[in-house]
Amino acid sequence: MTSYGIITTLASGFIFPFAIAMVWGQYVEKHKIFGGVVVAGMVVGTMWMVNHGVGFIVQGTDAPWVDQAWAAGIGLLSFGFYKKASFKKTLPTILVSILGGIVAGFIVSALGK
Repeated sequence: MTSYGIITTLASGFIFPFAIAMVWGQYVEKHKIFGGVVVAGMVVGTMWMVNHGVGFIVQGTDAPWVDQAWAAGIGLLSFGFYKKASFKKTLPTILVSILGGIVAGFIVSALGK
């Protein structure tokens, strides 16, 4: 992996959870479910295009496997610790997220993609 790839991967891995932490909660509070859906499309969709379409997150044979979901999970967990959130309260969400990832991976594998 080149130094450019390291910088873009780290920067993108920081920007994605930062954008989620700064924007998502405010939109959900103000616009309820609609706000969450809009932010999901705006933040997650835009970052997916930047990370995978433009190639800011480097993936391949000469790079470690990194995905924006890991960046979001670790970044938001760190943000929660910074805000002194209760890990005990977040544990069900973490477990359900892991279960959802396993189910999604099984479905994609079963479809042969």
